[in-house]
Amino acid sequence: MTDVRVLVVDDDVRAAETIRRVLVSDGWNVAVLHDGAQALQRAVDEEFDAVVLDIMLPDIDGLTVLSRLRADGLQVPILFLTAKDSVDDRVAGLTVGGDDYVTKPFSLEELVARLRALIRRSTITSSTQEDSMIEVGDLTLDEESYEVRRGGVLVELTATEFELLRFLMRNPRRVLSKAQILDRVWSYDFGGRSSVVEIYISYLRKKIDTLGPAMIHTVRGFGYVIKPAE
Repeated sequence: MTDVRVLVVDDDVRAAETIRRVLVSDGWNVAVLHDGAQALQRAVDEEFDAVVLDIMLPDIDGLTVLSRLRADGLQVPILFLTAKDSVDDRVAGLTVGGDDYVTKPFSLEELVARLRALIRRSTITSSTQEDSMIEVGDLTLDEESYEVRRGGVLVELTATEFELLRFLMRNPRRVLSKAQILDRVWSYDFGGRSSVVEIYISYLRKKIDTLGPAMIHTVRGFGYVIKPAE
């Protein structure tokens, strides 16, 4: 994976430098910042393939940075860093548009693997396909224009939500396990956290199932399935 540009934002200078060295050793182009204000400006002014964003920053916290970037329409994949026991921060980060998270302390191998998965998923999502339109009932997903509509109503999704919905829609009426979803959507080759799947399924339901009869269903003990509303 060459010519990848990553922005690392962490006020812990030593930790940020360690991340930078590891990514540079993989051939990535890495910029490092230590506060939220600079991160907001740099992320808008320059094009990055991914952002590693610490939640605890000295000026503007990472959640606010993330929220503002998404409000500005910036869809760059964002991997945020959070304290080990801060469940609320992890949920809040995903809610405002974060794509994934790692908890401190983390292994550098895990961080790199998750970044690779985010960038790979973003590349797949933005690529064009010969058959770009997927339809399940009154729900349509256009892989070329990156548009999702239900009953003609445009549904705005993050890159991760889009990829999860696409996986479900390419397998209508088929029950997909959390492990299958983690492997396909997050591309984890290690023990991924199934709670991430649950959180994103709930996000999709709030955006898709509120526009009509439920389409996304839980099959207890097995996983999730999408099918046309009855």
